[in-house]
Amino acid sequence: MNATKNHIEHKNGTLRNGWSTAGMLFFSLMVCLALLSLNIGLGSVKIPPLDVIKVLTGLERENELWNKIIFMIRLPKAFSAILAGSALAVAGLQMQTLFHNPLAGPSVLGITAGASFGVALVMLSGGGAASIYAIRQLEIGGSWLIVVASALGAGMVMAFIMIMSIRLRDNISLLIIGIMTGNISISIVSIWQYFSEPEQIQDYLMWTFGSLGGVTSSQLSIFSAVVIAGLILAFLSSKSLNTLLLGENYARSLGQNIRRTRFFLILTTSLLAGAVTGFCGPIAFIGIAVPHIARSVLNTSDHRVLIPATLIIGAMLMLGCDIVAQLPGSQFTLPINAITALMGSPVVVWVILKNRNLRTAF
Repeated sequence: MNATKNHIEHKNGTLRNGWSTAGMLFFSLMVCLALLSLNIGLGSVKIPPLDVIKVLTGLERENELWNKIIFMIRLPKAFSAILAGSALAVAGLQMQTLFHNPLAGPSVLGITAGASFGVALVMLSGGGAASIYAIRQLEIGGSWLIVVASALGAGMVMAFIMIMSIRLRDNISLLIIGIMTGNISISIVSIWQYFSEPEQIQDYLMWTFGSLGGVTSSQLSIFSAVVIAGLILAFLSSKSLNTLLLGENYARSLGQNIRRTRFFLILTTSLLAGAVTGFCGPIAFIGIAVPHIARSVLNTSDHRVLIPATLIIGAMLMLGCDIVAQLPGSQFTLPINAITALMGSPVVVWVILKNRNLRTAF
């Protein structure tokens, strides 16, 4: 037990490579800002990074085209990437700690599958024509109809999982129920697709690829509010997450209510994952990869350090994936889901080979 406690502690705030924790977080934040500037400058109209900074700070007012492109299109898209990356990363960290499972992610409870079920209900049934028209006009995810349908689907699954979390005492049983709930949702959607029109299937498939460019300026305020609320709840759970690392019996001996903690963590994860899926579509892999990267870089399991680290690294990784997806110098944009898997998988393999055993992180 003492060895586990020492593993959680972040002694003297110094990493193995000599960097301080604050220094590493500051460096990561600077890299994130640099990626943000580069992300905003890329597109069909190339804008130099220095000019991007001038436009954002109000020093460049003469070029109206650049102002409209940055503030109406690229800035909302970049902020969506930051919100999505940080939300999914923190949600994945919470799920890995709650279930002591290095492969757990935001979708492990079926929340993402529930959101996809809600969207399929609209796009593959009676509301298909309206939703397809809205999506083609505002890009994937840009329709309030899709956002509301996704939120209702995720909320339905979230309510079911929360009820189960109160009734069940075993985290493994809850994990299995979440996975099975997601499988049921996916199975129903597959049956719908089999009997749907090719046009409806194509548009639903496009939604499943994920998109950061469909969040409008009016939607961004709501998206930001939900994600920020979820991140604040995650920061408040840092102490509870550290206690769970020592085992449920130890946590109970400290007076922690396990069911209440589990309910709180599920609520936080549902807010974060549900919001991202609703506004950006299902984006995979970020929630699994980023927590391992943060643990490897910082050499700690202290969630008071890991939560801000995963938040920043998640935003960095999503911005980087979006930059690659835009194919700099090209008019094409690749699906963000394909890029997150392509860039994230080698990183996780590297972390596994470096640490030999991911279980040592828990």
